[in-house]
Amino acid sequence: MYNLSMKFSFLLTIIILSLNVFSDEVNDPFEDFNRKTFEFNEKLDEKIAKPVAEKYAKLPPNIKIGISNFFNNLEEVETFVNQMLQGKPKKSINDLTRFVINTTIGIGGFIDVASKIGLERHEEDFGQTLAVWGVGQGPYIMLPVLGPSTLRDTFGRPVSSYLSVTFHMTETDVNIALKGIDAIETREKLLGIETLLSGDKYSFVKDAYIQSMYYEIKDGIDVEDEFIDDMDDFLIDE
Repeated sequence: MYNLSMKFSFLLTIIILSLNVFSDEVNDPFEDFNRKTFEFNEKLDEKIAKPVAEKYAKLPPNIKIGISNFFNNLEEVETFVNQMLQGKPKKSINDLTRFVINTTIGIGGFIDVASKIGLERHEEDFGQTLAVWGVGQGPYIMLPVLGPSTLRDTFGRPVSSYLSVTFHMTETDVNIALKGIDAIETREKLLGIETLLSGDKYSFVKDAYIQSMYYEIKDGIDVEDEFIDDMDDFLIDE
C-alpha cells in the first residue's frame, strides 16, 4: 500500500507540493485500474498498517529514533552503490563511511554517529540511477501493497531489493521481521501529517510521489525552501 513503501523523501514532499518543482502533467494511462488498486491499499492500511502504527507510536521516543537510525543505516549500502553508478564518487565514499562508522561505533546503526561528525546522509535507489542514465519515467503505476511507482521505478525495484542488506540475510524469519518493522516505522511517521491530505486523495498522493521522485533525482538542487528543514525536524526529532 502507498504508506508502507514511502521513503522519508516522500513524507517531506507531500508537504512541499506548493514548490512546483515538477510541472509536467503526470502520465497516468491506467488511472481506472490504479484507483481501484489505491482503494484496495487504503482498506488494507485502515485494517492493518494504521492500527499497528498507532500502537508503535506509543513507544518511547528514544527507542523510535534508534529504530529509525537502524533502518537508515541499512539503506547506506544501496545508496553507496547507486552513488557510484551515478558518477558521484565523493558522495559514495561519504555514504560507505557512514555505514562503517554507524555499524561499528553506532552499535549496529542504532546511534547515528556519522551525522554528528558531519557526514551527511543521502538516499539513492536504482530508479534514481536509471533516471540519471536518461531512462524516461514511463506511466504512473499504483502497485498493490507497495504503493505508488512509475514504470522506471518498478523495473528498478528488483535491483534495489538485491542491493538491500536484508535481501542477503539467510534467516527468512529475520528478513520478514525486519521488513515488517521497517514498514511500520515508515507508516508511523505519516500519522502526524495525514490531516494535510486534501481533495482527491489519489491525485494528491500521485502528485506527491512524482514530485518526490523528481526532487530526489535532482538531489534537491534548485529546490530549496526553509519549510523542508522545518518538516525534517518535525518528522525526525521527537
